[in-house]
Amino acid sequence: MAVNFALTCASKTLLKEVFQNLDAQSCPNNYNFHMHTVHSDGAMEPSELIQQAINNGLKGLAITDHHNTGGYQAAKKCLEEWKWNNPDADVPYLWSGVEINANLLNVEVHILGYAFDPEHSSIQPYTQGEPVTGSEYEAVNVIAAIQEAGGFAVLAHPARYKKSHFDLVPAAAELGIDGVESFYAYNSRKPWKPSITQTKQVQRLATEYGLYSTCGTDSHGYSLLERL
Repeated sequence: MAVNFALTCASKTLLKEVFQNLDAQSCPNNYNFHMHTVHSDGAMEPSELIQQAINNGLKGLAITDHHNTGGYQAAKKCLEEWKWNNPDADVPYLWSGVEINANLLNVEVHILGYAFDPEHSSIQPYTQGEPVTGSEYEAVNVIAAIQEAGGFAVLAHPARYKKSHFDLVPAAAELGIDGVESFYAYNSRKPWKPSITQTKQVQRLATEYGLYSTCGTDSHGYSLLERL
């Protein structure tokens, strides 16, 4: 447990540095923090995703399958094998990730978790492959569970819900969330490009409430450079 905690702390410290320097040009060619594999509703095997990340020259990434970390675990093994066989090559840094359904202001939102310990007891209810119900479904408890496991909690695509991001972001901030997915392609899916208006609005909210701004393609298909 002590070793896992130390590794999680180091991973979180590194991710904090990355989050502090992300901008609209960071994704998808340098970093990508929102991707799915066959372990939830994505099309790619984790091995295919990792190979594509390497081929694209990514510096860092997180696989955020819905309610499970199976894709992350498989990708981690693939990346370790690739490093072993290519000791002199540059490889991307892989952070743990997950996407969790939650209730916020009586609407369903998605909360992304990053750099947490997948074996921590607090995160276990959210990584069993199915959405949770009851008190565990409440955003305040999802955020707390991710943070108790040593990670960052981020509100995914804030301008994509039934309630305005001008309401959701302040509410999430009040519950202690760490960041918001500021750079997101609401309109331009192929090629992936952050939507200008929503990005500016969410970035302003992030600055106002002291939150990190993150980015990700939300890829479900066969290309990490598209939102499908």
